[in-house]
Amino acid sequence: QLQLVESGGGLVQPGGSLRLSCVASGITLENYAIGWFRQAPGKERDGVSCISASIRSSVGSTKYADSVKGRFTISRDDAKNTAFLQMNSLKPEDTAVYYCAADSHCTFYSTEYDLWGQGTQVTVSS
Repeated sequence: QLQLVESGGGLVQPGGSLRLSCVASGITLENYAIGWFRQAPGKERDGVSCISASIRSSVGSTKYADSVKGRFTISRDDAKNTAFLQMNSLKPEDTAVYYCAADSHCTFYSTEYDLWGQGTQVTVSS
């Protein structure tokens, strides 16, 4: 079976940090680009960050939304079939459900992704 499972969300104060993880089952993660998306209540699901498939990039290729650039870092550990999103200097506007997804390439077009996790809630208090 194909599955992505996110974890690491929770409640944090502004300026704090969280590290989200995305564990893949049924796929070899190194063959896939990984995207992180988020969706706040009443808003669209937006791309946060993505990282190219390891087999397609020897140096690593990443992309970040302007709103998180310099604060968030995406990474992957293919040996553990896991991707991460390190979130620092969190702001109340970062509050959302965060999802990871797998695709053939790094993109912020959510319709391109074939496999999605269930999501993990991140809440940044004011």
